[in-house]
Amino acid sequence: MKSEIPVYAALDIGHSEVTAIIAEMIDGENVKVVGVGRAPSYGLKNGVIVDLERTTEAIRRAVSEAEGMAGGEMPPLHVNIGGGHIRSVNSRGVVAVSRRGGPIEPEDVERVLQAARAIPVPPDREVLHVLPQEFIVDDQGGIKDPVGMMGARLEVAVHIVTGSALSVGNIHTCVQQAGYTIESLTLTSLAAAEATITEREREMGIAIVDVGSGITGVAVYADNAVRHTGTVPVGGRHVTNDLAIGLRTPVDAAEVIKTEACVDGMCVNVDWEAVVSVPGVGDQPERAVTRRVIGAIIAPRLEEIFQLASREIQKAPTTELLASGIVLTGGGACIPGACELAERVFNLPVRLGRPQNLLGLSDMMSSPADVGVIGLVRHAARTWRPSVATRSGVRRLTGKLSNVLSQLI
Repeated sequence: MKSEIPVYAALDIGHSEVTAIIAEMIDGENVKVVGVGRAPSYGLKNGVIVDLERTTEAIRRAVSEAEGMAGGEMPPLHVNIGGGHIRSVNSRGVVAVSRRGGPIEPEDVERVLQAARAIPVPPDREVLHVLPQEFIVDDQGGIKDPVGMMGARLEVAVHIVTGSALSVGNIHTCVQQAGYTIESLTLTSLAAAEATITEREREMGIAIVDVGSGITGVAVYADNAVRHTGTVPVGGRHVTNDLAIGLRTPVDAAEVIKTEACVDGMCVNVDWEAVVSVPGVGDQPERAVTRRVIGAIIAPRLEEIFQLASREIQKAPTTELLASGIVLTGGGACIPGACELAERVFNLPVRLGRPQNLLGLSDMMSSPADVGVIGLVRHAARTWRPSVATRSGVRRLTGKLSNVLSQLI
């Protein structure tokens, strides 16, 4: 009899590309990717869906490709969500323990989380995450799991993430119209963190800066908990547009040039006077442009992105505790010299975040742009329990929340 292995499906709906994967969790640590699908995305703007038909078709193509590669039916999807509509707030809740002076039960934890969640939420918004930061039993704080402890008063500090109900509804609509179902929605920057940072880094303090195509997501961790999340309405696509305008070249050509360029002054052993052939628009002929000119166009926009991300990070209550520095992820992080520029702006150590502990089709998922979809699998494995999963084939799964404390990232 073949042993059962948890299987998860993840869908990253990006501004420039939709990526779907089917993956197995091996030994609770390694992600074995067994199916990958990608499709160009034209239906998003600033991280939100603006064209249902195009987005639906991109999802259908990406998921179908992943199914074909994996050789089985797609399980319910764990999907990312981002965009300028995302808002976050820190909140607190307090309740009396059901059995005064007795052990704290899981029901007490659920009640205190509900109390913390009871903040005014407009009808046009939805709560996406309620992430515990710490529990306080009577006067003892810094507790991660209070179940079984003795006490009369239970308090919790949480980080709450909300999103536009319209944006959430549009994601559900597109996935359903493509013929699939959603198991969970996860903030993109939190998914990126799942794939790139360690528990030790979360404990010491670290920030994720996920430079996507349309937006940049930020997540700040300290004491092994999420302290702040936010978004910046600028991303890698804006760098591409700057190149297209500055070089007077089509956007597609500018995208290629961006991936082969380097941020001005941030790369060593680069011949800045080397000439790059730049296609013209329409009937205009190609032109020769030096790498220095290209790098000088890229640098100001990337610096703006990092400056805005730095302001967002400063909103966290524990900014001074970022001993582990910054992890840079997303497609925009792939530009050579981006980490060096980020170090200058943030005045902190910066490293490039790549998916960790990958098996299977790892060569297809090794880019910083892939951390989101890999992180969705890791988040799903930690917070959702599949009822059916085997090596012999990918079959339809059903999941349920395994524990309210598993939302603690």
